Amino acid sequence: MKLNEYLRVILSMIELEIRRIMHDRTELYLRAVQPLLWLLVFGPIVGSFHSIPTGNIPYTDYIMPGVLAQSTTTVAIFFGLVIIWERESGILKKLVASPSPDFAIVAGRSMAAGTRALFQAVFIIPFAVLMGVKIFPNPLYLISALILVFFASSGFASLSILIASILKTRERFMGLGQVIILPMFFGSNALYPVNSMPPLLQLFASVNPMTYIVDALRGLLITGNISQLPLDIVIILIFDAVLISIASLNFKRIIE
Repeated sequence: MKLNEYLRVILSMIELEIRRIMHDRTELYLRAVQPLLWLLVFGPIVGSFHSIPTGNIPYTDYIMPGVLAQSTTTVAIFFGLVIIWERESGILKKLVASPSPDFAIVAGRSMAAGTRALFQAVFIIPFAVLMGVKIFPNPLYLISALILVFFASSGFASLSILIASILKTRERFMGLGQVIILPMFFGSNALYPVNSMPPLLQLFASVNPMTYIVDALRGLLITGNISQLPLDIVIILIFDAVLISIASLNFKRIIE
């Protein structure tokens, strides 16, 4: 299959997701409640203790990239519920029977989830600014952060599709989704520096993709320090490539 055919499949799925969002934005508003509570309540309260070493960065500013990453990846990790619903309704069987290769389908679905996460980010960032979070004044950095959110969320959506191909029921999927996202969030540098963690948790943080997502977003949005950005991008792209490939190999299992 030619590259332009792959792109056609992927872009058509992204377009479909944008149509869904435009038709019903309720989920975006509801999912925004949790990150707003992190910024409105958790950040100011914990920051008032001055117990977490964040340098000269206010604590709410420090956690904002982590809250953004957690919110957008949560959108992606639960995207597998859509796949399970499409399986139950028969839509997925028709899609699998089409000439489109599994890789293009999984990549398209994953990037569709990345698009939904992007809409979430566009909602959260302006709210954070209204709260007084100081975003680094570089439009190129802001655009780069949004692109990074898109690709990072696409990787987590691929993980979600892989889980959906194994569990196949919404009840099992809902429980495992939280089990995955919460340890990755708390075991990263989202709420506190890695060097303040116990040694075992530091080891986990070093292999946790969430750590690199947060590090990249913090550099682009808050500090302006992008010295580690190339490494962060490489880790995120490897994470995406591996998960999309594995999910593609297992995709047909979901209709068995």
